[in-house]
Amino acid sequence: MSGFTMSGFTMSGTQYIAFLRLLSGRSNPERRQPHYLLSVSEPMAIGRDLRCEIALDASLYGSVSRRHAEILPILGFESPQGERFWQVCDLNSSNGTFVNGDRLQGCQVLQVGDRIMLGQNGPELLFEYQPQDEGQPLDNFGVALGTFPPALDPTLPPPKNRVKQEDVSLTQLFPILSTGRELTQKAYLVPAVVTIMFVVLLFLAIGNPAMFNLLLAAYLAIAALYFIYQLCGKQKPWWLLMAVATITALILLSPILDLFTLVFHHFLPGDLSSTNAATNFWVLLVKMFFGAGLMEELLKALPVFIALGLGVRLRSPLRSRVGVWEPLDGILLGAASAVGFSLMETLGVYVPATYKSSLLGGQEAAQLAGLQLLIPRVLGLVAGHMAYSGYFGYFIGLSVLRFRQRWLILGVGLCTAAGLHTLWNAAGMLSPVFLAFVGVLSYAFLGAAILKARSLSPTRSQNFATRLR
Repeated sequence: MSGFTMSGFTMSGTQYIAFLRLLSGRSNPERRQPHYLLSVSEPMAIGRDLRCEIALDASLYGSVSRRHAEILPILGFESPQGERFWQVCDLNSSNGTFVNGDRLQGCQVLQVGDRIMLGQNGPELLFEYQPQDEGQPLDNFGVALGTFPPALDPTLPPPKNRVKQEDVSLTQLFPILSTGRELTQKAYLVPAVVTIMFVVLLFLAIGNPAMFNLLLAAYLAIAALYFIYQLCGKQKPWWLLMAVATITALILLSPILDLFTLVFHHFLPGDLSSTNAATNFWVLLVKMFFGAGLMEELLKALPVFIALGLGVRLRSPLRSRVGVWEPLDGILLGAASAVGFSLMETLGVYVPATYKSSLLGGQEAAQLAGLQLLIPRVLGLVAGHMAYSGYFGYFIGLSVLRFRQRWLILGVGLCTAAGLHTLWNAAGMLSPVFLAFVGVLSYAFLGAAILKARSLSPTRSQNFATRLR
């Protein structure tokens, strides 16, 4: 005999029932606490919002978020004996969710006897899972007599979550009524809105090649930066990232660039103006290292060092939001600086040069050639400028954590980033296969730095990309 119920199912004459028991006695010390049967097919939200399947008294549990946590059945993983499994997930609550005293990061499979606490010293729920023999007498709520203590006092109102499985709620018919905060945090609403805005602007820019190229390049660069932001998992204000990109762009328009060019192209062997196809490869490699690798990586790092210095002088909360206090900060700001550098270099140098050299084929052909160059240059940011600058940013942040060895750390980071940059520049002269290899290698270096930075992070428990405990 087999069948399904709200909180369990029947197999070989045994029905398994999963439920949460509220342990906190704050609601009424004279009355036993209720328990809440768990669905075998639907997630159940816990919080102060009356629309939650398990709604807690807002006047008693002010530390509980409106939608604090969620209990979800793990479908398709029942055991041969008919046992099912559930997991608890935190819904980005303000005060956190704790399982057996440990703060929950993401989701965790529940074991019998696990204690779920909503916030520090908040209400505590006990997860229980019990078999119920077929034919056992049922109480007024359809639960076997003797399975639970008299917490199911008929004088208590029926728990909200006891609805028949076939019933459809208003929020199931219109999901947007219940998502609320989750819509912006878990459904990528903001990236979708930004994308839609750029799509509309691109439509409006048709017929204006310069504006179209600017909008397309900006969108691709922001998308690449957002990708790195999600990998890092460190909250950093976007206004700061955009400010760093803008500062880098302004540096390229200032006399600072002339000073860097003088030092690295004239005082150091980085002059690339005299190079041609006949130049010895190893000589070219040295020139690339000084004239492109070292010079450009140091230049892109200037806004990161500015943020580091500002962070020391500012007061909280700007101190932690603006400053560079760990490798993740350095990676994010380094990647943002690469956006400003690449946009200026692509739109200000390479695309105009390609346009001019292609004018013999007509204006339309020249515009197409410029667009064809723009897309791969900006799309390849994560394996190009963003990879080098983000990698060096890791070492800038690491030098803050390991201050006594800061010069060794910064030296290794700068030379490695410059070396990857040099290999990329030189690879294009050898073969496309080698170019692809260097691109993958550069991204691998950045990815490894991000993973290491997350493990070293002093704020690892708050990292939204970290799921290890």
